[in-house]
Amino acid sequence: MHVEHIGIAVKSCEEANKLFTKLLGAEPYKAETVESEAVNTSFFSVGNTKIELLEATAEHSAIAKFIERKGEGIHHIAFEVEDIHAEMERLRGEGFQLLNEAPKRGADNKLVCFIHPKSANGVLVELCQEIK
Repeated sequence: MHVEHIGIAVKSCEEANKLFTKLLGAEPYKAETVESEAVNTSFFSVGNTKIELLEATAEHSAIAKFIERKGEGIHHIAFEVEDIHAEMERLRGEGFQLLNEAPKRGADNKLVCFIHPKSANGVLVELCQEIK
């Protein structure tokens, strides 16, 4: 398991891309829309980790609600796992509250599952596994 990416909620990927390009000295390597989550994303590579910018495409999306409550900022931390199903089962057994009963398709060719912040010291944790 390692940190796969850090998700940052932004009002505008276009504007945030400009800022992070200056900050990191590199352009985003990928942009993608995830219809099921109602978000546009863009990704920056930082060593072995990524920064994922998340912009809401609908008022009902989790990102829109997050920005309304807390403003722009760190939304989640994602850990890449070998077997997402086994890891979900292990974490359930450890008493963590999962927000998904089963993994779902996320951005960047990943299966994803989220752990409720209430069971992780206020941090939204994402588990992700590359779809092969």
